[in-house]
Amino acid sequence: MGRVRLEGYLEVPPERIAQVVAALPAHIALTRAEPGCLAFEVSQSTTTLGHFLVAETFVDQAAFDLHQARTRASAWAEVTAGLNRHYTVTVADGPDH
Repeated sequence: MGRVRLEGYLEVPPERIAQVVAALPAHIALTRAEPGCLAFEVSQSTTTLGHFLVAETFVDQAAFDLHQARTRASAWAEVTAGLNRHYTVTVADGPDH
């Protein structure tokens, strides 16, 4: 099984942006420390208010599934509860590009 890559964005209403921004550093640090995390980036769009661009890569489906399970039980899940997520998940063999 190949690497799992998630790309897309999270929609954050203006009144919740400050809360999301405050929670983001811990979420990024915890995710990057997970076994199997190859890359994890979340950043605010410079063109669309409230869009947080997400790009993450894990070594395999098992590592991605563990990340998803940890995130569901995290402070990040509480802060982002109910927000719209627009993600595409792909699985690819070979080196990450």
